Amino acid sequence: MSDGAMSVVMADDHARMRTRVRQALEAGGCVVVGEGASAEEAVALALEHRPDVALLDVHMPGNGITAAREIARTLPGTAVVMLTASGEDDDLFDSLRAGASGYLLKDTEPTQLVDALRGVLDGEGAMSRRLVARIMDEFRSPATPRFSRRSRASARLSAREWEVMELLGEGLSTDEVAQRLFVSPTTVRVHVSGVLRKLRVKDRESAFRLLREG
Repeated sequence: MSDGAMSVVMADDHARMRTRVRQALEAGGCVVVGEGASAEEAVALALEHRPDVALLDVHMPGNGITAAREIARTLPGTAVVMLTASGEDDDLFDSLRAGASGYLLKDTEPTQLVDALRGVLDGEGAMSRRLVARIMDEFRSPATPRFSRRSRASARLSAREWEVMELLGEGLSTDEVAQRLFVSPTTVRVHVSGVLRKLRVKDRESAFRLLREG
């Protein structure tokens, strides 16, 4: 922008949320140059306006992570930040793998939201505090977890559940696993949920740790 204001394209399928976020951004001196309600609209608006930041919901029609990947690929000068109600590991890690520079929860204070976006443009990552520990756990683990089929945990899984977890453990995103197995991302998530239930753990990283045990 010629006046130095940060330009933002935002996309969320909840109109009330878009209004609240727009007001927060404008109060912080940002200029919202485009507003959409789906992944397709988000990509089109980003290509049209080439904003400083694309602020995207994860769970909107067309999948916000898909939009993040496309915007990051085609517009390297636009920073992608997810603003979502989801604190799920799959959504967090898939967003970062897709090229997002930040992952913020919707309960982020309006002033903190603007500061976080400005930080992204200065080369910082934007992350809700309670998610930082999950990122640290991910990097403390081996890059390619080697699971043991002799583990007691593995005996509880079906062949397809085992296959899904191995691919996720290799670093593939949910979408990439779905493509590899010729199923939908929703099916992959259902399998992961089944694994967590069988292993009696709350998140994917805990399941990985159990499956590594000999």
